[in-house]
Parts: sequence; structure tokens; C-alpha cells
Amino acid sequence: MTCGGDGPTSTAPAAAPGHDGPSNIVFVLVDDLGWMDLGVQGNEWYPTPNIDRLAARGLRFTDAYAASPVCSPSRAAMMSGISGARTGITDFIPGHWRPYEELTVPTNRTQYLPPEYTTYAESLQDAGYETAYFGKWHLGWGGETYPGNQGFDTFHVQKGWGHFVPPIHFGPTYPEQEEGDYLTDLLTDMTVNFITDNQDDKFAVVCSHFAVHVPLAAPDELVDAAGKRAQPEDRIYNPTYVAMVQKVDEGVGRIMDHLDSLGLTEKTLFVFGSDNGGLRQIFNKSNDVLATDNAPLRDEKGSIYEGGIRVPFILSQPGTIAEGTVSHVPTTGLDLYPTFLDVAQAPAIDSLDGESLQPLWLNEDHGLADRTVFFHYPHYHHGRPAAAIRRGNYKLIKYFDRAGPELYQLADDLGETTNLYQEEPAVGESMLIELENWLAETNAPVPVPNPDFNEARRAEWGPRPKK
Repeated sequence: MTCGGDGPTSTAPAAAPGHDGPSNIVFVLVDDLGWMDLGVQGNEWYPTPNIDRLAARGLRFTDAYAASPVCSPSRAAMMSGISGARTGITDFIPGHWRPYEELTVPTNRTQYLPPEYTTYAESLQDAGYETAYFGKWHLGWGGETYPGNQGFDTFHVQKGWGHFVPPIHFGPTYPEQEEGDYLTDLLTDMTVNFITDNQDDKFAVVCSHFAVHVPLAAPDELVDAAGKRAQPEDRIYNPTYVAMVQKVDEGVGRIMDHLDSLGLTEKTLFVFGSDNGGLRQIFNKSNDVLATDNAPLRDEKGSIYEGGIRVPFILSQPGTIAEGTVSHVPTTGLDLYPTFLDVAQAPAIDSLDGESLQPLWLNEDHGLADRTVFFHYPHYHHGRPAAAIRRGNYKLIKYFDRAGPELYQLADDLGETTNLYQEEPAVGESMLIELENWLAETNAPVPVPNPDFNEARRAEWGPRPKK
């Protein structure tokens, strides 16, 4: 069953509304989870029965995008509903730096999400919700930049670099943690406990996993079991990464079962997604660890090709969203904020950059299938500084260096192998003009020529200058 409208989708009846009042919200956000990392996405090698079950009783988007190919700008866009081109948060915090490259790239306007942006959590608080955030934040390092000053009544932000206790700890302290605990399990515990404590109220909770981000680590028994299973011959298969995905999947299953046991499943919108595309290998190739494989998509996290920005995305609310529904409507992380306002029956905010997705499952007129979406990543990472536009099934990439534009027809060329810019100049030129107009309208920060450009040293990484 598909839903959406004309263009890249076909129509299907929506489920009869099963819950008339404001819905609770559970948002499980995974770090660096690739588009092909789930069974329901076609990966037969990674066991994800619970996430597959979530998709089977809800709406799965095939053409969902992160707002950015790296974490901080993607998360800032989700939280604020405003594109990084406008906020000036365009790279992860604090950002990469190549001091001798052809271009000097922008520095984030702020190395945190400024408190003056009203977050979706603050809007939900205003609508009477109890709110919570658990896990990776990466939108500031403490104090006024922490979730408690951005609309969350309860929060525990991950601190430390890894996946086990220690070195993992939390701000504020989470007293239930014990040595040897696995971070993914702890975040699921926090989420389940928050739901229990607020089952009689309207609530919104974000379970923000650090998995499946490097450094890769998982319980030994799961890694050993993954290593003993049949493995593909033509794809990357890292048993530790597979075990990390499995742990995330177990957590989703625990939350689903807990909502079922409390009779809250039909009253709760369950959202599952990733902050950017999957990582194949760390950007500076400082080790030979290969994490995952985004094929048939091109490239990986840190690139504006599909492998860096196309992500898994599932919405489920039995009785309200039809089971087993698939949409090919292009969506981005910017759509979460207006969607949350709709399901909370809260007032709309016209200044947001995204669109509510609720009309899709209510089978209402929406025009989303014909929308244009934009991306801006003016930084060196796995790719070069670029911006992009998708309109219908066409995608155009504009590089900020001397390279010419690239135009792809995604319906026929999902792997972005054939540049059609010279073959279809009318399409390419009109999309390039639309993208450049958007960059100007948003006052997007862009790279400038680097006076220290050194061809022999251009690939060197260095510390970012303090702003």
C-alpha cells in the first residue's frame, strides 16, 4: 500500500482516525544509521525484527532525507524547524577544517543551538506536554545550551566518548547507571521509565541513541553471534556494527511492547529515524574499520549524494495511520516540527521551513508530492562543499569550487551515476537558478577562495580556528 498523491507516489486510503485527542510522541533517533541498515529497507543481513514490525503497522518513507549529511545541523534543523542555511549551523559542532584547501569554508555562526529559537519541545510544553530528552544532544556543551533550556522538563545528556559505562556518564547524573552498562540499553530504560511515570499525561520523549556512531562497540555475545551468521560476499559486513543495530532494534521493541502494555499505542505517534546517512569509513581514514554499506546509494555520511542524506524514516500510530503503508513523498527532518504541532493539536507556526506530514495519513490534499527540498553543506568531509535541490525525481548538486553542476534522475539512477546536466540543460538550468535563489533568500553562508591554498597540502586536516 502506498500513500501520497501525484508524481512520485500513488494514493491509498488512510486509516480511520482512532484517536481524536492530542497524541503522545515517542521519537527514537539513531546516529549515523544508513538507509540500507534495516530489514524492511531490504537488508537481509541485519536482523531488525522490531523496527520491521513498527513499519508493518505504520507508514514507511522511501524518500526521507536528513536536513544535513552530518549530525549537528541535522539535529538543529529538526529541533528548530529552521534550515541550517538560515541558522548558520551548517557543520557538526565544532566542525572540520582543511587549512590548505581551495576554499575556506564557513564556521558555524554559533557552536550551539541559540536559545532564541523556539524548539518543538517548547511548543509542546506550551500545549501542556511533559517532555524529555535522553542521549546524544550535540547542540551545545552545557548550561543554557542543554535540553533543559530548550523545552525539555527531564533530560539526561550523554557525556563521554564510547558506548559503555565508563567512560559514558550523563549530565545531569543518572544514578541508576552501573559499570559495564551499555548506553543503548540505558537510554531505552530512561525512555520506558519516563513513559511509565507520565502515562496519565500528554508526553513527548526523545530517545537519542549514540549508536551506531563510531567508535563501534557492542556486547561481546552479540558481536560473536553476528560474526557466526551467514555474511554477504558483495557488501560490507561488520559484526560489531550489526550487533549495535540489533541493540537499537531491541530497544525499539521494548518501547513498543511497553506502550502496548499500558494501552497507549493508539494514543502515541511513534517516530523512528536517523540524523544522517550511514558511515562507511571515518573521514580521515585514520583506521581501516569499515562500518556499513549504503549501496545502491552513492557515498556516505558527510556527502550530499544520496548515501549521505537519505535515511530510514517510519511513523506509526495504529488506528490513525494505516498499517503497512509506504510513501515516496520526499520529506526532510524539517517536517518533524510542524508534524508534531499537528498531532498535538497545537497552533501552526508559519515561519517553519518544513511541512506537516499529517495530511499524508489522513488522505487530505497536501501537494507534498510536488514539493521542492533543499540541502546546504558548504564543507569538506567525505565530499566537497556543495548545495543541492530535489524537485520531483530530479536532483541537482551545485559545488562551490570550480566543478560544474550535476543533475540526476533518481527514479532511473538512484546511485547517481549519470550526470544529465549537459543532456537536459533546461531542467538543470532552471533547478540551478531555483537553488541559487534559495541560497540568496536564506542568506546561506558559503565558502570563499582560500588565500593559503596549497595543492600539495590540500588534503591535510587541521584544527578549526577559534571564532
